[in-house]
Amino acid sequence: MGARTRIICLAAFLAISAGASIIGLGFREAGKADFAVERPLSAAAQSARLKLLDGREGDDWPAYGRTYGEQHYSPLDQINAGTVKQLGLAWYYDLPPGNPLSNPIEVDGKLFTSTGYSVVRAFDAVSGKLLWTFDPEAAAKAGERLRQGWGSRGLAWWNGKIYVGTQDGRLIAIDAATGKALWSSQTTEPGDDRFISGAPRVLDGKVIIGHGGADAARTRGYVTAYDAETGRQLWRFFTVPGDPAKGFEDEAQAMSAKTWSGQWWKNGGGGTVWNAMTYDSETNSVFLGTGNGAPWNYKARSEGKGDNLFLCSIVALDADTGRYKWHYQVNPAENWDYNASQDMQLADMKIGSVRRKVLVQAPKNGFLYVLDRATGELLSADRYAAKITWASHIDPHSGRPVENPAARVPGNARFDMWPSSLGAHSWLPSSLSPQTGYVYIPVIEYGMRYSQVAPFSWKAGNQISGGMNMDAIPGARGSSTLLAWDPASRKPVWRIHTSGLYGGGVLSTGGNLVFQGQTDGKFHAFDARTGKELWSFDAKSPVLAPPISYRVGGRQYVTVITGMGASMGVMNSAISGDRTFDYRQQSRRVLTFALGETARLPEAQAVETGFAEDPDYRENPQSAARGLKVYNHCVVCHGGALMTTGTAPDLRRSAVPPSSEAFSKIVHAGALASVGMPRFQELTERELEDLRQYIRSVAAAARKAGVRPSPVDPQAR
Repeated sequence: MGARTRIICLAAFLAISAGASIIGLGFREAGKADFAVERPLSAAAQSARLKLLDGREGDDWPAYGRTYGEQHYSPLDQINAGTVKQLGLAWYYDLPPGNPLSNPIEVDGKLFTSTGYSVVRAFDAVSGKLLWTFDPEAAAKAGERLRQGWGSRGLAWWNGKIYVGTQDGRLIAIDAATGKALWSSQTTEPGDDRFISGAPRVLDGKVIIGHGGADAARTRGYVTAYDAETGRQLWRFFTVPGDPAKGFEDEAQAMSAKTWSGQWWKNGGGGTVWNAMTYDSETNSVFLGTGNGAPWNYKARSEGKGDNLFLCSIVALDADTGRYKWHYQVNPAENWDYNASQDMQLADMKIGSVRRKVLVQAPKNGFLYVLDRATGELLSADRYAAKITWASHIDPHSGRPVENPAARVPGNARFDMWPSSLGAHSWLPSSLSPQTGYVYIPVIEYGMRYSQVAPFSWKAGNQISGGMNMDAIPGARGSSTLLAWDPASRKPVWRIHTSGLYGGGVLSTGGNLVFQGQTDGKFHAFDARTGKELWSFDAKSPVLAPPISYRVGGRQYVTVITGMGASMGVMNSAISGDRTFDYRQQSRRVLTFALGETARLPEAQAVETGFAEDPDYRENPQSAARGLKVYNHCVVCHGGALMTTGTAPDLRRSAVPPSSEAFSKIVHAGALASVGMPRFQELTERELEDLRQYIRSVAAAARKAGVRPSPVDPQAR
């Protein structure tokens, strides 16, 4: 679901726990760019470019997906199917609470991480020694944006600099040697509620960044490119058109406006690019994977008319100018949060009898797409999810999905939608191995029951859904798999079940290995051709972040960050029923492995914290019922019925709700904003007391029923 908002409209979803377009496929725009040509790269920048462009030696991992092509593949083979049994822990580093789902990077023997609210750390990659820490104090500066996201997913590197985005919308360049900020650019406009959660990407001396936030505010998506050396803005591309009365920024906006209806711009439109950005140096193109509409409901957003470009699309731009080249829309007239924000990999592969330069994406809707990356031509689209009910197939001629009409839930109808709005693939990256030719995808198998309510109202609290209800399908349980898919033969190769609702991000290597962590606390290595498990490590904490591999001093290393974070802790516990790992006690660590190493993690201690004592509690069902409605502000982090793992504390165990004064200081005055607890200053005194009563009532019921809190020791599973 991506950078999900923390506010009211997801309550219905979480209650379960208590391009083709009007102008055709692959459209291209002719004409010369009217932007200035960029200056040539310096010798140092040329050297940096080689690390990202080719990377065939595999010594470094300088970008989110290692190289420009975003394959999440390392050619290193010292750790291979024959030697992986000798793989052991070289060192670990304990991280403080905060989002641990970041993708690390490594350059020239230094490892860089960004966890929590974009706190960047540099380590000696061999010894694990902490070299420096940079804290942008993003949580304290984010204000209400804290309600919309949980921190950073990753970093970028270029020419001795580390780049990170923040919750308050800044793009910051940091000296990789010293950890000192070199420049900072505010990427948002005054009064703009968007935020940065994704990793920046570097395009030959330019840094490009998008945003999250379309689900909570009236946000119009855009991406911006900055000079990597100075932070100067170079260009900006809007992914949906604005108010026609104000004129359009470029011809692409005028063209896309023809696919919208009504006064869409009043609700922003959406289409934010919060994760997927890939650069092709051969065609000098940057590819954007765009997000869902705002609101989701097509009828509320665009009067039920038009394809709504460039929502849920892959859009190609000229990397120097930001000028539109072509697009392919994955879901025309998007209606279900089936965004195209998943990673996109570039490859050269034989399609039929012809060698093609392709782009591969497995977006949320359950179909895997292969496009010609020079033209946007659809080469194939096949279902990778085990169950899809919204469409029968993708028409190979028009490129459009052949939808099941019932998926639009007309009138008072209900429809069991597979995949759910979580998608068949979340943002956790897949991997494409040039060695095997396979794509390895962490697949989510889960459906959801959709129905419509009316009318749509921003004030009614259904901002995201726009008048749609999403409920659990009775008896349906979420699960996950790791799938190896051959895009050339268009067939699955192998599929294995993984724990929980989410499988971790994937790394494939030249050693015929696929690495992936899972929610049960195990980090695995599989045979890349057969799926056979060859090695595993008990990390004693969920392992969902994407692993990386690199070489220092002739030795290959693998690094991954552990811990449950973002909304995934809530979703996993609510849908799969897995509440093994507790927010307060779970470990969040940087783990680094190499052959022959024998370091050990400390044994986890089983700690039963119990539920909070509250001797002054008195039942008040009416107040608690009102408080449940207020709790909709809190549910995405703290979970349905106050039960969560990973994202935020279990409030049944908290000593804060029994104290009216402490509760008000935190919830109303924002005493813990600096560590990520948003301030809700708009709540009245009565609403605060009702919310407090609801939380206390749930804790009291648990104490009365003798409910045993979940164990926090992984060995107690």
